[in-house]
Amino acid sequence: MAEAYIVEAVRTAGGRRNGRLSGIHPDDLGAFSLNAIVDRTGIDPAAVEDVIFGCVSQVGEQSMHVGRNVVLASKLPQSVPAVTIDRQCGSSQQAIHFAAQAVMSGTMDMVIAGGVESMSRVPMGTPTLPGTGAMPWAQSVLDRYNVPTFSQFTGAEMIARKWGFTREMLDAYGLESHRRAIAATQAGAFDREIVPVPITLPDGAADTHVRDEGIRFDASMDSMAGVKLLVEGGSITAATASQITDGSSAVLVVSERALKDHGLTPLARIVNLTVTAGDPVIMLEEPLYATDKALKKAGLRIEDIDLYEVNEAFAPVPMAWAKHVGADPAKLNAHGGAIALGHPLGATGAKLMATLVHGLRARGGKYGLQTMCEGGGIANVTIVEAL
Repeated sequence: MAEAYIVEAVRTAGGRRNGRLSGIHPDDLGAFSLNAIVDRTGIDPAAVEDVIFGCVSQVGEQSMHVGRNVVLASKLPQSVPAVTIDRQCGSSQQAIHFAAQAVMSGTMDMVIAGGVESMSRVPMGTPTLPGTGAMPWAQSVLDRYNVPTFSQFTGAEMIARKWGFTREMLDAYGLESHRRAIAATQAGAFDREIVPVPITLPDGAADTHVRDEGIRFDASMDSMAGVKLLVEGGSITAATASQITDGSSAVLVVSERALKDHGLTPLARIVNLTVTAGDPVIMLEEPLYATDKALKKAGLRIEDIDLYEVNEAFAPVPMAWAKHVGADPAKLNAHGGAIALGHPLGATGAKLMATLVHGLRARGGKYGLQTMCEGGGIANVTIVEAL
């Protein structure tokens, strides 16, 4: 089978809800990442054969095929097609998988995968019509699992109880996410992956958004302890959950032929693509078992992996993952995760890949692993080799 290579991977810095990126239409927000791919690689924009874009809340300004609209807002010509996909939080990670599969199959040579989510302009949950009493699941599905509804909050609390994580343990993990994000920001670790976004401030002044807005530089155990529980009797707070965030991301995936024809230098080779599904009630635990399968298929052990990006949807998820697979905590979300940096839903998969690939190369690492918990009990795993 043919190989698939990552030539470039970029993301915008995260914007807090109703923050610095909230004035930008999702089409334009996504276009910043597409344009950065073109500018940084010097490719002929017309040579891109497809754009695969993730977005979770495909309604309002993110409706009517946001992937195509992002292309139309970008430097890519109108001749470049696009598709918008939804695999919940793993949407743009799945976009990378589809792009790699197109290249590995030999049907395409150059594909951009990415995603966008403006959670300020299209609030989370908007597609489910909140306030109407409507539920997205058939009664037959709820009856099958004997639940009144499916909830990621419930699943996260179930994981915390199952794996024995206390409120204090979760708070300590959340604080460490901020500390690592602070250290990475101050060291310039994100500079290579971040796309500068021109913005207009409330006073009308022009500025450029280049730093993740959600990082709490004053975070402490005392401040973490002061945040209210999300569920009475639970252990998770807003400080140990991912931040609502605006952002976009993009990854250029190409074939070996495209490397030669366009004079491109790869950043990484895609080693393994895995997706699995499990219990939709506990829901967020599936990355543990998807990782087992991915490592086995790749012929690797967790000890062979130099960095891991495990999305911090809620603190118990990466904590349980690390405990299950026997991971080295120092390699887990080494630059902080979604608790500090944010989780722009449909953009997070490719966002994490940008951090993973550039982080591996900066550290001289070889293998990196990325995994994401997703609504409905699904999980994607991607293993890459830095070049």
